[in-house]
Amino acid sequence: MADPARAARLAKRIATIVATAIEHDIKDPRLDHVTVTDARVTNDLHDATVYYTVMGPTIDAEPDYESAAAGLEKARGQLRSKVGAGTGVRFTPTLRFEPDSVPEAVANMEALLAKAREQDARVAAVAANATPAGEADPYRHDEDEEAAPADDAGATDEADR
Repeated sequence: MADPARAARLAKRIATIVATAIEHDIKDPRLDHVTVTDARVTNDLHDATVYYTVMGPTIDAEPDYESAAAGLEKARGQLRSKVGAGTGVRFTPTLRFEPDSVPEAVANMEALLAKAREQDARVAAVAANATPAGEADPYRHDEDEEAAPADDAGATDEADR
């Protein structure tokens, strides 16, 4: 069993090797818009999961996850041999590719932020026309404190009698 720190270092190295190989060595056009986002290695260093995301060819185009997954599956052996040569560990981990859920999480977070902004705008609109409940100025002032001790002193004298 390797320690978790070693597994984390190996995972980072695997992510770098796979990303570099996809960018420079693998000539599959299906992998042109694939970005490696993370990698995780089990503590026994035998299995590695590489997380990836896919961008569309243009900003408005929908990404093609199916063809990217097929391209990664086809290049799995070549990528594993590059990982083995680049890491120098006794047993080269098997590679598994998983689409990253970060884009969906970002979209969900953006929707929640938009909903919060909308609620804030409604509260601000209601507050703009609202009047305070109670006195206009509910705080004590110095003038009130000067008048109060004279009243309290008289009340104390009457209570003592």
